[in-house]
Amino acid sequence: MILLKNLKFPLDTDFNNLIGETAKILMINEKSITKTKLYKKSIDARDKDNIFFCCSVLIDGNKPAIIKHAKKYSPQDFFEKPIIWHKPKILPKHRPIIIGFGPAGIFAAYTLAKAGLNPLVLERGKDCDSRKKDVEAFHKTGILNPDSNVQFGEGGAGTFSDGKLNSGIKSEYFRTVLKTFHMFGADEDILYDAKPHIGTDVLINVIKNMRKEIIALGGEIRFCNKVTDIIIKNQQIASVEVVSPDKTYFEECDSLILAIGHSSRDTFEMLHRNNVNIEPKAFSIGARIEHPQTLINQGRFGKFCNNTALGSADYKFAQHLENGRSVYTFCMCPGGYVINASSEPGCVVTNGMSYKRRDGKNANSALLVNITPEDFYHGSVLDGVYFQQKIEKKAFVLSQGKGICQTVGDFLNKTTFQKGISPTISPSPVYGCLDDILPDYVTDSLRTGIKLFNDKLPGFSNPDAILTGPETRSSSPIKILRSTSFMSQISGLYPCGEGAGYAGGIMSSAVDGIKVAQQIIKSLAN
Repeated sequence: MILLKNLKFPLDTDFNNLIGETAKILMINEKSITKTKLYKKSIDARDKDNIFFCCSVLIDGNKPAIIKHAKKYSPQDFFEKPIIWHKPKILPKHRPIIIGFGPAGIFAAYTLAKAGLNPLVLERGKDCDSRKKDVEAFHKTGILNPDSNVQFGEGGAGTFSDGKLNSGIKSEYFRTVLKTFHMFGADEDILYDAKPHIGTDVLINVIKNMRKEIIALGGEIRFCNKVTDIIIKNQQIASVEVVSPDKTYFEECDSLILAIGHSSRDTFEMLHRNNVNIEPKAFSIGARIEHPQTLINQGRFGKFCNNTALGSADYKFAQHLENGRSVYTFCMCPGGYVINASSEPGCVVTNGMSYKRRDGKNANSALLVNITPEDFYHGSVLDGVYFQQKIEKKAFVLSQGKGICQTVGDFLNKTTFQKGISPTISPSPVYGCLDDILPDYVTDSLRTGIKLFNDKLPGFSNPDAILTGPETRSSSPIKILRSTSFMSQISGLYPCGEGAGYAGGIMSSAVDGIKVAQQIIKSLAN
């Protein structure tokens, strides 16, 4: 096929008739085209008076005629480089073990299972359906299950999120992950949308389908089985200690993948006790900011704000400040909800999520400021964890475990008046001052950022907008060091994904899971 780039399609385009619509743009006879397929689709809203879809299209048919009419669209022969999937020549003495069944763990398990290695997954949390009930109960009653919540359980933290699949990484496995999600139930649009997302309502079923396939291929997933220790002999991983609902047992292994997620603080402590090489790393903290989705649509799309073809608008801002810090938006959820994402008793932390339709009344995004080890390091590699916990515990006490809200107007003026748009977090939060829980250098940076971002999106500093905090889990506060072979200094121990410090989001975590699994398979193929 031929790939054409930068085709401009009007908002009323019928993409179900892509051959006819493409022929119209190329000014070519439809009969010259036998097949078309969207490869990339994005919204170009730079000119509010002329918003359109900018697309890359795969096209087949009368090649000379197509090229003649498509010169300004950079026609080029298209083929996707096939992924080389390694096959083991020998089977290890013990099957590989994966700790955690979030995106990294799921794709590591799927890759190992396809290679016939029958991986064992040990997940401290529950399956999706049981976990969903625990999360809903927590948001209604405030009663937290420390091992089954927004952070822990099948699908990891990404299950209760927007299901965003865009990423800044470059990897040969990127489209592999998208195709896999589509194969297991995600809509086809994730294959071509410039900012693909699944939505938490769809993602849950996709994950369940992947779990069933892993099991069908010979893998095993044990929920409510928490790894509490690793046993190392002669600098080689030998086994893991596991606590299940009925007993404590040991499972031998030659390869152990740590797909533990960014909130596995007790596991970080355990690894530190076992002298696994860990170092503190930078992360970010702040709060969630909510605006009416109509305000965001108006600011981004102008007179086209009610055009259903555009859906709910998003935004992404970043600014380096004079104080040396950066303030930026992260994990923006159009038509979404702010949620209490706590995973430890006595702590409060917020996050954002949305469903596939993104049809909630508010838009929300994390509004974050970068934190470096210089801000928190006092001698322990886990000082970043303790820094996060201190903020989360203070917020819990001040908000009775519900989260702290403050209008943007009050935040900018350092007051508490309790009037603004209705926050979406449940149960209803307590109104207070974010200055009481966040360091001054963070709140001062947030104030500057809000004002600067208002220049980019009028209404961003609307005094009735709502801030809910704290947001402290944007990424892992530690990195578990590994070599170019993806192994720590302990032979057979493979740090992986976001919790280990090598990813940030669903896509990069899934890709890292594949890469680590491929390395294990490759080591058995030599």
